[in-house]
Amino acid sequence: MYTSHARKEMHEEEFGLIKEQEVYEAVLDGEVIEDYSDDKPHPSILIYGNSTRDKPLHIVCAYSNEDDMTIVVTVYQPDPYLWDEYRRRKQ
Repeated sequence: MYTSHARKEMHEEEFGLIKEQEVYEAVLDGEVIEDYSDDKPHPSILIYGNSTRDKPLHIVCAYSNEDDMTIVVTVYQPDPYLWDEYRRRKQ
C-alpha cells in the first residue's frame, strides 16, 4: 500500500517520475540503511536500492501488524550532494 504522500512524491520527484515497478525492483534487492523503530503509528525503515535501470531510490516503509501490511510512506531519488554513496547522510 502507498500513502498519498508517497504517490505525490513519486509523481513530483525533482529527478523525474518514479514508477511503482521501480519501487518494487529497488525494494527487492535493497538494503536497510536506517531504522526508525520509534516511529508512530508503525515502526519504519529506510531502504536504499536501485531499479533495474540503475536509478537509486530511497523508500521509507512501515509495517502494520494489525493489518499484516507493508506501507510505503515515501519514495524519493536521493540527492548525491546529501548522501555518501546513497547510504549515509553527509555531514
